[in-house]
Amino acid sequence: MKCWPLCRTRSTAADRTPAEQTPAYWSRPLEALRQSLDSGPEGLTASQAAERLLQDGPNRLEAQSHTSAWGLLFSQFKSPLVVILIVAAIISMLAGEWIDASVVLAIVLGSTLLGFAQEFIAGSAIDKLRSQVQIHSSVLRDGQVCVLPSHAIVRGDVVLLSAGSLIPADGVVVASKDFFINQAVLTGETFPVEKKPGVVGQDASLSERSNGVFMGTSVSSGTARMLVVQTGKSTVFGQIAGKLALRPALTEFERGVHRFGYLLTRVMLVMVVIVLAINMLMHKPPMDSLLFALALAVGLTPELLPAIVSITLSHGAKRMAKLGVIVRKLNAIENLGGMDVLCTDKTGTLTLGVVQLDGALNGEGVASDEVLRQAAINAHFQSGLVNPLDEAVLRAAGAMDLSAVRKVDEIPYDFVRKCLSVVVVDRGVCTLITKGALDKVLALCTSCGAQASALDEPQRARIHALFEGWSAQGFRVLGVASRPVDERQQPYSRDDESGLNFEGFLLFMDPPKADVRQTITDLAQRGVQLKIITGDNALVARHVAEAVGLSDCRVVTGRALNDMGDEALLHVAKEAVVFAEVDPNQKERIILALQKTGHVVGYMGDGINDALALRAADVGISVDTAVDVAKDAADFVLLSKDLGILSQGIDEGRVTFANTLKYILATISANFGNMFSMAAASVFLPFLPLLASQILLNNFMADIPATTIASDRVDPEWVAKPRHWDTVFIRNYMVVFGLISSVFDFLTFGVLLFIFHAAPQEFRTGWFIESLMTELVIALVVRTRRPFYRSRPGPWLLGTSVAVLVLALAMPYLPGVAIFGFVPLPAPLMLGVVGLTLAYVVVVELAKKQFYAHTDLR
Repeated sequence: MKCWPLCRTRSTAADRTPAEQTPAYWSRPLEALRQSLDSGPEGLTASQAAERLLQDGPNRLEAQSHTSAWGLLFSQFKSPLVVILIVAAIISMLAGEWIDASVVLAIVLGSTLLGFAQEFIAGSAIDKLRSQVQIHSSVLRDGQVCVLPSHAIVRGDVVLLSAGSLIPADGVVVASKDFFINQAVLTGETFPVEKKPGVVGQDASLSERSNGVFMGTSVSSGTARMLVVQTGKSTVFGQIAGKLALRPALTEFERGVHRFGYLLTRVMLVMVVIVLAINMLMHKPPMDSLLFALALAVGLTPELLPAIVSITLSHGAKRMAKLGVIVRKLNAIENLGGMDVLCTDKTGTLTLGVVQLDGALNGEGVASDEVLRQAAINAHFQSGLVNPLDEAVLRAAGAMDLSAVRKVDEIPYDFVRKCLSVVVVDRGVCTLITKGALDKVLALCTSCGAQASALDEPQRARIHALFEGWSAQGFRVLGVASRPVDERQQPYSRDDESGLNFEGFLLFMDPPKADVRQTITDLAQRGVQLKIITGDNALVARHVAEAVGLSDCRVVTGRALNDMGDEALLHVAKEAVVFAEVDPNQKERIILALQKTGHVVGYMGDGINDALALRAADVGISVDTAVDVAKDAADFVLLSKDLGILSQGIDEGRVTFANTLKYILATISANFGNMFSMAAASVFLPFLPLLASQILLNNFMADIPATTIASDRVDPEWVAKPRHWDTVFIRNYMVVFGLISSVFDFLTFGVLLFIFHAAPQEFRTGWFIESLMTELVIALVVRTRRPFYRSRPGPWLLGTSVAVLVLALAMPYLPGVAIFGFVPLPAPLMLGVVGLTLAYVVVVELAKKQFYAHTDLR
């Protein structure tokens, strides 16, 4: 989703949060601030930090904390229907009908406890999985650098920040080097802003606090140390999030569930009002009529749906964890199953990710030890993010002795310059060495070669020709340049990266994975189209795409995207397979364009420049070795960067969606028919067809097998292609199979009344058994599009269904069931009920075949 500003860029003393008013720490001198926090240049001691953590609590927002068991239990009673039913039962008890009311309350309590137990178990399992992927920070404790979970940060800590870091709390910069952060989430500023030590005015707004860094923002480039002043809910982000009660954007599945809920609510309200009014006009007992009408509403509602969703998502997350996919945002599992476009970088996903330096060449394209030495110095002394290119250079340099080289300064990498420079003293000469994207490095050069000859247009054309030839062969090409500089105390800056001498090329090779062609084929068979989005040049990207089987692919460059309007991009994004030389904002544009054309889009990335796209995508996927800002933005974290694992994760997402939908289809097809029949029967029968306690008991017993549906087997056709929520399909399903259920209900009425001449208690007992059996068997029939006998249900679903079915048949003959109003049934009547149930199964099976022949779940 997009990152929108959370607050205004200008604030006054009147509208600032308490944390900002007491006091304006950004306006205080550093030493005074340290003294007030009892901290120092080397941070806190471990004992100080432990005491402060106990005093202030963990450094996390309330929204991130785990819901307590009591809170979860209380949430089970938030349904208006449940509350109304409890109130009505209490009124009935006060009116003297305490037995029936007590039975109703007991069943309601049993249903809520069942949902609570399942959700609590599921939630505990998910918390355990999420703990495997935590955001960490580098902190000074007892003068030593240690890596801690970010929730352990306390006031007074000194935190070390570098490119890719998530800023864990609010504080001030105490030291920095070309330090830029992205704080758009708070201020809406498009571009990263520089932060430096200093003091600003007390009335400075967030965007004016040049010395301040804030929780929830991220480091774009450079390095810094920060002194933590506010943590958790006291931070700016925490205060704003608390005021706005921020909720993540709804997933496609959640929007579908909401639409389904609105549909049921409308049907339920109309039915309850009509049934209650008719029964009151017929002078039936008012309290019984009220309880009956409310029980109908509860019976129609799939009240376990929230629990079923949580359980199925939890089971899916646990199965995915076994595959090496850790779920950070549970509700995204359904989107993973519905994903039909996957955008990914090539390095480590399509290629081995083990980058090798194939050659260090001078400007003439000849192998050069001097170019390798300069590249090794740059890679060895840079202090930013560890990256595979630098590792490959150092491996190639091998035993090259750099011990005599002394680092003076560094100009960190950023995504605008696309290069990094170090200033070193080597062989008695102070030299600035730059390494980076060839076109960016060349733009800084005025000379070339060992003789430092002028870099004229023919020379540039020759260098570009070499570059294009190597790129077409699949090599990633970087440039190396240098120049002597004066050694000085003042920091070096980007302005010093000028007048350089072009030294030569670095050629890297990252070959495609052996099995990636099959993986791409597997994704295509699942209905998932792969698109490559990379910062590499177009020639390398095209070579990799063709090498992995994405032939005849259209390549679009970042330069072309800059000249393209949003309307044109909608068409191009759909048709193009490779996007090369793109920046972070362009990645986000591509994702949004694909979404606007109706696709469910996944994005896989692990770098700072991937954070925007990860947040914008329906499914954000990162890896355990990614930078913090990428992992924080992702919905899923892979323990290894493997598309094969991801394709299995897609299957699990579709299994989760299928099992959730099974519960809905089974429940609405049986419930809608039974409740409609009861409402109609209450009009022409001189007695209520079922008591409220019997309706609720029926619903409760039918829900027991439903809680096991998360472990049910899923037919292959369910995972063959992306499937999305379709409210029209569900509505049609409810009407068709609900009416079939009602037809058999009326047949049951006729058999009970006109063949067996059943008294009210016998009628209720017989119909209770028939309606419960039909709910149980319908779940086994509609759980598959195949003939039910050709699709094996999961052992837990089958076992619980059979157990409840046996209990239903034995119910009239058990001791103590008179409290529910049940009586023993004659054998012929019981056989008649069983026969009607078997006939119902046959008819539903035939109707299912015809229904799927004329419609399909999209």
